[in-house]
Amino acid sequence: MQAQRVPLCAALFALCWILTFVINDELVNAAKSNQRTRSIQMRQNSGINSKREDLQQDGFSEDTQMDEPRAEEMVEKQKPKVKKTPEELLAAKAKKAAEKEAKTKKPKPTKKPKPPKPTKKPKPPKPTKKPKAPKPTTTPRTRATKPSRKPTMEEEEEKLLLELGWDTLFPTEPKETETAKPFGPDHDVHNKKDAITPPSIKEHDPTYWDARHEVPEPELIPKVKEPHSTDDPCIYLPIPEESTTTPPTVAPWYEEYDYSDLAAKKLEEELEKARKAKEEKAEKLRKMWEEEEEEKRKQTVPHAEPKKCPPLGMESHRVEDDQILASSMSHHGHSALRGRLNMQSSADEDDVYGGAWCADTEEKEHWFQVNAHREVEFTSVITQGRSSDTHDDFVSSYFVAFSNDSRDWTVLDDGYAEWLFYGNVDKDTPVMTEFSYPVVARYIRILPQSWNGSLCMRLEVLGCPLPTSYPTENDVPPTDDLDYRHHNYKEMRQMMKVINEECPNITRIYNIGKSSQGLKMYAMEISDNPGEHETGEPEFRYTAGLHGNEVMGRELLLLLMQFLCKEYNDDNPRVRRLVESVRIHLVPSLNPDAYELAYEMGSEMGNWALGHWTEEGYDIFQNFPDLNSILWGAEDRGWVPRIVPNHHIPIPENVLNGSVAVETKAIISWMERTPFVLGANLQGGEKLVTYPFDMQRPLRATGADSRGGQSVREYQHMNEETWARIQRQNEGALRETADENLFRWLAVTYAHSHLTMTENQRGSCHTDDVTGGQGIINRASWKPVVGSMNDFSYLHTNCFEISIFLGCDKFPHESELASEWENNREALLAFIEQVHRGIKGVVRDVDGNLLANATVSVEGIKHDVKTAATGDYWRLLNPGEYRVTARADGYSSQTRLCIVGYDANATPCSFTLTKSNWARIQQIMAQSRKRPRLVTNTPVNTNNRINVESTGATAGPQNERLRRLRLMRMRKLRMERMRGSATTTTTTTTTLPPTTAATSTTDPWFDLWFELDNATTQDYNSEYRIDV
Repeated sequence: MQAQRVPLCAALFALCWILTFVINDELVNAAKSNQRTRSIQMRQNSGINSKREDLQQDGFSEDTQMDEPRAEEMVEKQKPKVKKTPEELLAAKAKKAAEKEAKTKKPKPTKKPKPPKPTKKPKPPKPTKKPKAPKPTTTPRTRATKPSRKPTMEEEEEKLLLELGWDTLFPTEPKETETAKPFGPDHDVHNKKDAITPPSIKEHDPTYWDARHEVPEPELIPKVKEPHSTDDPCIYLPIPEESTTTPPTVAPWYEEYDYSDLAAKKLEEELEKARKAKEEKAEKLRKMWEEEEEEKRKQTVPHAEPKKCPPLGMESHRVEDDQILASSMSHHGHSALRGRLNMQSSADEDDVYGGAWCADTEEKEHWFQVNAHREVEFTSVITQGRSSDTHDDFVSSYFVAFSNDSRDWTVLDDGYAEWLFYGNVDKDTPVMTEFSYPVVARYIRILPQSWNGSLCMRLEVLGCPLPTSYPTENDVPPTDDLDYRHHNYKEMRQMMKVINEECPNITRIYNIGKSSQGLKMYAMEISDNPGEHETGEPEFRYTAGLHGNEVMGRELLLLLMQFLCKEYNDDNPRVRRLVESVRIHLVPSLNPDAYELAYEMGSEMGNWALGHWTEEGYDIFQNFPDLNSILWGAEDRGWVPRIVPNHHIPIPENVLNGSVAVETKAIISWMERTPFVLGANLQGGEKLVTYPFDMQRPLRATGADSRGGQSVREYQHMNEETWARIQRQNEGALRETADENLFRWLAVTYAHSHLTMTENQRGSCHTDDVTGGQGIINRASWKPVVGSMNDFSYLHTNCFEISIFLGCDKFPHESELASEWENNREALLAFIEQVHRGIKGVVRDVDGNLLANATVSVEGIKHDVKTAATGDYWRLLNPGEYRVTARADGYSSQTRLCIVGYDANATPCSFTLTKSNWARIQQIMAQSRKRPRLVTNTPVNTNNRINVESTGATAGPQNERLRRLRLMRMRKLRMERMRGSATTTTTTTTTLPPTTAATSTTDPWFDLWFELDNATTQDYNSEYRIDV
């Protein structure tokens, strides 16, 4: 067997050796034919590259070409058919290792090998052509063919080169051959570009080419060992002429890295653009969102700015008593009716007039309810503590509930919990609590939760009526086109200026003085001849703003200015008659400093006292000199009118230098230089009219009544009713003026012309009705004050002045001005017309000269008036017959009977006085410079004649006694005349024994003016002899 095997192996060896030679010969022939085929293919590739460049210029790029994934597969299928040589195996392994390394190092272009420096650097392309670097012409890759064709030419060529070992013949010529160009950097560039720009040509397109499927063959070339060959490689190179077909813009391989930098920069630019676009889009969305929110905010009412509504009328009493209800009350004087804002308590806080609503502390639930009588939009609540001098009670927190039927209540909440509102921190300052949104309801309840001291509170509710609601019967629509709003100092001045410009022929603006802060107290004169006093034309005045927080009178006078100007231009006969027959003076603000303080706080927010006094702390209405005490003291001593007159009582010295406000001095000066006849001052806090006296006359502790002459012992025999009636009469006599009936008529004229002042079903603002349904009251019997403006005007000038209290709310809301003007318009005009009630005239001498400061007295009325500087006078009287007497120094008096009728005009009653004999005697004595002396040699009635040649007191005690008896008789006669109708018996002249008169327990300061007990009195004989 072994012998047989040896020949068989030798035969096989010989056969293999023969086959090897055969195969080598075939391979040599195949290599030559393949070389020829490759040269032909290179020419075809150059043509293909030119066509590719043309396509790229038409809009196609290298990135949009089709990939040929099946070519590699076909190559792989063909490879196993031929037996690989060791060199081929080594090249395949190197190729696989290079592919694996390329896959791992593909995203890191920074690790690329640094290219060698060329000996001569080629001229770089222009910067404008750099972005065109990734053109298909610069890539050595061939276009992929359709799968139906045989795309194995390159693969076969590469296979043959590898088999023959000729693939190593071209390692140094990558620039000249298109297939030997560096693929690594270009491959990276394409990968980056593919990552940025997606292909626009689909895969089924035959021209589609994807660089991701390309094998980086150039990377394998440096790793393969080059076999030494004696063959000249030039014969295998492409024809030199064909190299000219390559585009001249192809850059060297080492400049491909610049394109990668450009790609990176382009990538950064793209990312930056994308980021900016994203930011712009976000900004645009944000702006759109803000615009949408703004539109929503405009459509919905913001919670920060709640709706502004007027008060329902708790303070002004427009809310009736039956609309107020409470859970309980601690005392009958602290019922729910006392829970109105700024409600004032009486002097005795334990009576029925308490200063707030106070709840019973034993109750578990406390509430205060207001019924609006119709559905309204409630917007806010103003709370205040208790008005008291001894207690400090107020509510510090509370809930608010609403209802439409008073049974089901809804507590105001914020969506999560009930809304707890904070109240007051003291008892006087009002605190407003605004709701975040208006609540439509009919009933509102305040539910106190915590309080200081006792549970006491006062409040006001603010709400707007619904547009569909109907006005109530108490709502008076305005009929005049006027400016119904509050005016501060600047706006008031501007308003007066506008009125003056509209009616320059009948108006004049002037100021009566300045306030302590330097603000002018402006006045407007309305007359047919402004700026000049006309003889026979009476002067009238309306003043307001004595207290800065009482603003109703201020606005009414501004409205009256507008009304008179407008109606005069419209030829209203009533207004024209007033303007042409009366000189009207309107002063809207006598305390401008305090008004600015109250105006800053606003309506409903100032307490009862804020702005009441001047900047220096004076109450102007009570800051005038006290002339009542001087008059009453003189009357008690019988010095009126012989020593102290009953009119134009002089102001005591140094009184104005004391505690008198600057505003008061300006008003006094204004009164003295203008002959006012009638006037009124407008105030607030009540709704009534008061007349003088404003000061209560003190009682005298004497054995007999100073006015009635009744002895105190006689009261012991009277029953209680008679005694009470006499006491009321005596007390009334202590407060009455000499013109009591006239003052009552003037007060009734305004009160009854007012639309609501005589309505007494609700009582007064703070207590029961004190006017008896008439709307008028004597100030001394209501709230007596000392040194009032009304008393001073009556006793120091000819002016009869009253006080008009316009309403319970001192600072009403702007929405109430129109209705208040309608309530007061007729009353304001009717009161001006009363200046023509009585008599008027002039006093002159026989030569026709007008007599100034002449006294005009009316029989039965112990109050006289004086003529003005122009000799005219006005005396207000009720209808009737009067004996009027005119007197002047140096002239004989004249008496006339004047009849006052019910006509609208005053009755003319003038006087002509003649000079008296005594004036002639004084004139002669002044010329001769001699004094008259009494005749002393007449021996008759020595008791009635006294020798006055000797100066000093009469000698002897007998004459002193006679002098005292005579003084006592004169005083007794004067007292009997004062009693009037109390006794009708004539006084006898029988000499009575001396009696000691009862001394007064009071000793006023003005008693020091006169010392009659120590002075000597001389009786003169009526017969005189003139020495010539």
